[in-house]
Amino acid sequence: MRRSPVVLLAVLVAVALSAVPADAAARLTATFGLSGTTGKFVVANPGTTAVTGWSIVFELPPGVTAGNPQNATITQNGAKVTLTPAFYINTVQAGRNTEPYSPAVTLSSAVQPVSCKVNGANCDGSGPEPPAPPPVGATYSVSGTSAKIVEANNSTTALNGWTVVFDLPSGVTASNAQHATLAQNGRTVTLTPAHYNTTVAAGATTEPYSPSFTVSTAGAEPTSCRVNDVNCDGTPDAPPGAPGNPRVTVKTTRTVSLAWDAAQQGSLPIVGYVLSNGTEVSGTSATVSGLTPNTSYTFTVKAKDRKGALSAASAPVTVTTNNPADDTQPPTTPGNPRSTGRTSSSVTLAWTASTDNKGVANYDVYTGATLATTVTGTTATVGGLSPSTEYTFTVKARDLYDNLSPAGAPVTVTTSDIVETGYARVGYFVQWGIYGRQYFVRNLDTSGAAAKLTHINYAFGNIDPVNLTCLQGVTKGTTQNPQDPSQGDGAGDAEADYGRPFSAAQSVDGVADTGWEKLRGNFNQLKKLKAKHPHLKVLISLGGWTYSKYFSDVAATDAARKKFVSSCIDIYIKGNLPVAGGAGGPGTAAGVFDGIDLDWEWPGAEGHAGNHVSPNDKANNTLLIAEFRRQLDELTRQTGQRYQLTAFTPADPAKIAAGWDLPQIAKNLDIFNVQGYDFHGAGSDNSWEPNRTGHQGNLHLDTDSPYDPDFSVEKAIDVYLQAGVHPRKLTIGLAYYGRGWQGVADGGKAGEWQSATGAAPGQFAEEAGTRGYGNLVAGVPNCTVRHDEQAVATSCFTGNGGQWWSFDDAWSIGKKTAWLRSKNLLGAMIWEMSGDTGVLTAALDAGLR
Repeated sequence: MRRSPVVLLAVLVAVALSAVPADAAARLTATFGLSGTTGKFVVANPGTTAVTGWSIVFELPPGVTAGNPQNATITQNGAKVTLTPAFYINTVQAGRNTEPYSPAVTLSSAVQPVSCKVNGANCDGSGPEPPAPPPVGATYSVSGTSAKIVEANNSTTALNGWTVVFDLPSGVTASNAQHATLAQNGRTVTLTPAHYNTTVAAGATTEPYSPSFTVSTAGAEPTSCRVNDVNCDGTPDAPPGAPGNPRVTVKTTRTVSLAWDAAQQGSLPIVGYVLSNGTEVSGTSATVSGLTPNTSYTFTVKAKDRKGALSAASAPVTVTTNNPADDTQPPTTPGNPRSTGRTSSSVTLAWTASTDNKGVANYDVYTGATLATTVTGTTATVGGLSPSTEYTFTVKARDLYDNLSPAGAPVTVTTSDIVETGYARVGYFVQWGIYGRQYFVRNLDTSGAAAKLTHINYAFGNIDPVNLTCLQGVTKGTTQNPQDPSQGDGAGDAEADYGRPFSAAQSVDGVADTGWEKLRGNFNQLKKLKAKHPHLKVLISLGGWTYSKYFSDVAATDAARKKFVSSCIDIYIKGNLPVAGGAGGPGTAAGVFDGIDLDWEWPGAEGHAGNHVSPNDKANNTLLIAEFRRQLDELTRQTGQRYQLTAFTPADPAKIAAGWDLPQIAKNLDIFNVQGYDFHGAGSDNSWEPNRTGHQGNLHLDTDSPYDPDFSVEKAIDVYLQAGVHPRKLTIGLAYYGRGWQGVADGGKAGEWQSATGAAPGQFAEEAGTRGYGNLVAGVPNCTVRHDEQAVATSCFTGNGGQWWSFDDAWSIGKKTAWLRSKNLLGAMIWEMSGDTGVLTAALDAGLR
């Protein structure tokens, strides 16, 4: 017999009240009533103390949906609906209920819920007591692409500080966080609350200011969730389940290939599997090599989660390796080896199958004489390669008795350029430009430069003089004396990097910082710039003239190299910034940097006063670069994103010979940004060539130069090319600033290569002898521009006894870009962007089209 909605409501209320057991006095109940297609839950607290924090989970018949919530938010996943109250009814006082603000929803059909639970217990109060809520918990909900996490403090004391870390399904991204900052590394998302919801009072939640964000796939649910490193639902940590169905897929005389079914995830995502012999792999198969022929082995497999917790062992599998005496006939040679694809870091190969009297086990793919990979099929992708580099591959078939075929015909392939099409435009952005220069990341956008550049190198990161790690989290200036051997010790500017709030007028997207975000400053603006210009790659530059003192130390030993590289990747690539001035924290800078630029000035040669120099620097520089490549590639295997590795390298052939093993370094370096400026200059303290003018960035050697030997861009590039460095790994440096002298004689050459009395007044008092291009053009009156066609160098002269300046302009950039194109070089590098108002970058872009 069908009852009317009014009668049904009365019946349900009566059942709910009569069914409350005596020992559940503080337990909430929820009574559902239906009027047409509108369903309402009245939540009541029959206990003697207020209850804060509740939610209702109910199931609907198949095909029925709920929407249009009132006094609540809802999410629906299949038949299950989760209803979360608005903040004003999140607390239900003792003896009261949620009327007149009870949550209501509109149903697609006038139906009753199939089941209903409030805070994990039956809505009518029947059944066992619900589990006690965890002292600290978090609830994730999603509706379409809008997601929210409500953090709850169920303890009796205030919670000061919390972070939620959750994993999304593969390929899903999170963005547009509100009431929090969000960082994503691979599948792992870290939510750090805004200042106003960092503290959660006892018995309260973060509503109405709970963190919300957007997910790229509608309805995406996390595969794990932890708040302050405890499971969000309060359950104890559970290890992964044991892998199932372990089996032998191939065996030879010395190898056994195993496979197994994926294990069930526990509290955290599974990151790999560990075999009983210690072999670790990321997938559900492995090949164990180095075994003894005709010998029995037993293997088990355990799953490993993100925190290193291991599952129980799988069932054992026992196998006996083959006896080589049973077969001595090798397979046939793999046929028609060929390349079927390439990227800047990988080559894909294919071949026709070999045959064998006992059966082919697998194929060994060699890069030169080195075994690169072993596969069971007739295709392979060899990764971890360097861009613009020639590799030769061969393939051998291996049978079940480890007889090797002859190698197939060699296949020679050159990987793609790091810039897949066109030319690289690498611009340095200086950390300190936001001060006297008033040059912000926003200026890269408004000047049009960001749309034209391919890379931005952020200058500079320092080295901790005590720990010999990457240094961040400090705000300490350098000394004013450029000859002070300790000028840069312990210096850094975390305030400019990620602490300083920027106004709307200084911000890339026109949105001001509140001053409470965990990521502010230049790093946050770079992140915004990348969102607006997704083609841009941003690299952190380590070292520079003032911060290169301790490079020799961090490169000196294998342990020191590993420690240093790991710290730099942790801070800049993983984004784990030290907390400084309320900013920073785990994962806060994730996604800002796409790689690392090394600016060691100079290994094995003089640089800044006090720099540590060792006769082993050249070899250690090679090893340091290789260690950066190795650890970056290891991170790539975890995240799927390749990270770039570049270096600022010298133009002086003597400095190249002292510190740079070019053929070896080229195996691991993506770009050599070759210095193309500072060939001559007066220096701010008149310690460097104050008495004679000279070109600071000429393309060709000047036949009038009194210096022997002298420098030029062409001469420098020739050293790299003759050493075998691929031209598409080389950029030439351009100066967006000028070097100037004063008291300059005319000498019949308009001041070129003439006597001088010292550095000309600079753009800033502490920087005599240098001016940004825009300031030079506007700030040195009556400076007549002259173009040296033979050397390809621009200068200007104010007259006898006046100032003479050497710089790049649109004319010289046009000449240099034409030359680099004729040499098939990768592109150009710029030091540094604040000197230009847009004219020079426009000329560079035009020259490289």
